[in-house]
Amino acid sequence: MRSEITEHVEESMANILIIEDNETLRDGISQVVHRMGHKAYTAPGGVVGVELFKRRSIDFTISDLKMDGMNGLQVMQAIRGEDPDALVMIITAHGTIETAVEAMKDGAFDFITKPFPPDVLRLKVQKALEVREQRERLLQENEYLRKDAATDEGFEAIIGQSAPMQKTFNLVRKVACADSSVYIYGESGTGKELIARAIHDASPRAKQPFVRVNCGALAESLLESELFGHEKGAFTGAVKRRLGRFEVADKGTLLLDEIGDISPNIQLKLLRVLQEREFERVGGTDTVRVDVRVICATNKDLAGEVAAGNFREDLFYRLHIIPIILPPLRERREDIPPLVEHFIKKLAMRTRSDVTSISPEALKSLMAYAWPGNVRELENIIEQSLVFAEGEAIEVGDLPTQVSGAQSGDHLNVPDDGRALPEILEDLERQLILRAFRGAKGIKTETARLLGIKTSALYYKLEKYAIDDNVL
Repeated sequence: MRSEITEHVEESMANILIIEDNETLRDGISQVVHRMGHKAYTAPGGVVGVELFKRRSIDFTISDLKMDGMNGLQVMQAIRGEDPDALVMIITAHGTIETAVEAMKDGAFDFITKPFPPDVLRLKVQKALEVREQRERLLQENEYLRKDAATDEGFEAIIGQSAPMQKTFNLVRKVACADSSVYIYGESGTGKELIARAIHDASPRAKQPFVRVNCGALAESLLESELFGHEKGAFTGAVKRRLGRFEVADKGTLLLDEIGDISPNIQLKLLRVLQEREFERVGGTDTVRVDVRVICATNKDLAGEVAAGNFREDLFYRLHIIPIILPPLRERREDIPPLVEHFIKKLAMRTRSDVTSISPEALKSLMAYAWPGNVRELENIIEQSLVFAEGEAIEVGDLPTQVSGAQSGDHLNVPDDGRALPEILEDLERQLILRAFRGAKGIKTETARLLGIKTSALYYKLEKYAIDDNVL
């Protein structure tokens, strides 16, 4: 006995729902869809079809107009009630074309008049799926670019009057016009992402997407999907096709941050993209071609990683065409005063601070500090100091202990009262936490951010040192 709902379960490109009460026509449409390489779900009526739409991830729906119980217009309204962006095509007879036109005004994607040849059906199905893919691409481009816009500050945020930074800027201007891969090396916090963005903004690709991905922040399976995208059903939770960063960055620039952390498997796939400009999505068989300029950034010695056998030599030379080495902040100390001025202006509103300057003594301490965290650490310290400062200028006492003692070389004033080192360190830790807690007005997430620790760790330490809202 024939089941009311049937489906072809072979691996496919898209899920297409066919709602038609004529069994012969329903099976004929299903066969055409199946031969196109798509998965066909079929239902003999509107009620069953709508329920099937709710349970499955459907890319395109084809519904007859005249059916008992629930007609095609009602089907469309119910489906678009579930998904306002759903694409629905109505099947009509010659005498109902006017109704079909009205249906399109109400939101139907298209209509087809029976009897129709398979070629016409194939063209309409292909058109619908192309429209859906374009929508998905735009949505995902907007998602990626919106995230970037929230954090990007552009070339103007790169402050550097020193000779090393001027040399870097000149190099950026030269390489921007080329289309070769760029390799940016620098310690954490030196501004590698800003330099990559500057290259893109000065290049012929400037009006196209600038997309970035932190390779060190994702597990191998997640990174593969993030880079190359995946097909529906490729893994648990893959309920629809998702475009990867390479596709979204097509015609533009892709920044691969922390490239030194990728696995051998991802290295091999990345090598192929750089060589052939093509790849397959995870779980898919269709080859996707892209035109992307790749910029990679790392704080690792990739040449050393190659020598140690941790990084492919052929990939290294594909990436290492134009190297740019960013100087650490300790090698361009003359940039510290303008950077401090910039961060005070930038962070004053966020911290609700009245500070407009920094005292000469505090600036001397900043100039003497080693800056292991580079510009990012400087920004973080200025933000902390703005929270703690009580006047209109940042004073030495507003700086963290490790910075305020840098000028004299004494990072800590160790009390000579006979206490053991663990007790002294705990006392210092409590003072720092208490200071941050008051500066953040008791907001724990903000306190944890100022201290650079996880919120869960902060809760433990607040309990350990009996710090609560009573200390405010």
